[in-house]
Amino acid sequence: MTVLVVAVVLVAALCLLDLLLTFGVIRRLKQHTVHLEDLLNRRYIGQDILPVGSRIGEFEARTADGRIVSGGTLTGNTVVAFFSTECQPCKDALPGFVEAARETPGQVLAVVAGDAERATEMVERLGPVSLVVVEEMGGPVSRAFEANAFPGFCVVDAEGYVIATGPDVMRSPVVAIG
Repeated sequence: MTVLVVAVVLVAALCLLDLLLTFGVIRRLKQHTVHLEDLLNRRYIGQDILPVGSRIGEFEARTADGRIVSGGTLTGNTVVAFFSTECQPCKDALPGFVEAARETPGQVLAVVAGDAERATEMVERLGPVSLVVVEEMGGPVSRAFEANAFPGFCVVDAEGYVIATGPDVMRSPVVAIG
């Protein structure tokens, strides 16, 4: 009889421990769900880059062909694209972007973030259709536009305000107004 009581008490203790651990896991999952929803909402709302109506920060960078580019050198409506050398979606989006940039009447600025040696192919493809800046992750242009995910696209007016964001900016009527 004593063995049976000890076994029941041991099983009850294990059940209580399991219950406590389950509640801990559920609480953690709720926290992670909130963070995941926030990240997903940011991605689909287009907040991985400055939102429409925001003014870009100050920056100055050198293009791959040696020109100096800054917020003050962006004229008319400028399409700005952010790519990363480590990003497969960037590599997938590159051919479509190059084709669209070829037909864009205004200025196009492409920022390639990552290792300069690995950026060579992207620079060669983007060079004929845009100004190309190669910078380290979190470089001055990326900081000025608060670019947190790649690829990222926006249109900036001559005063430095973001007037469109998202992957479809090349088809936006504001690009044609340039």
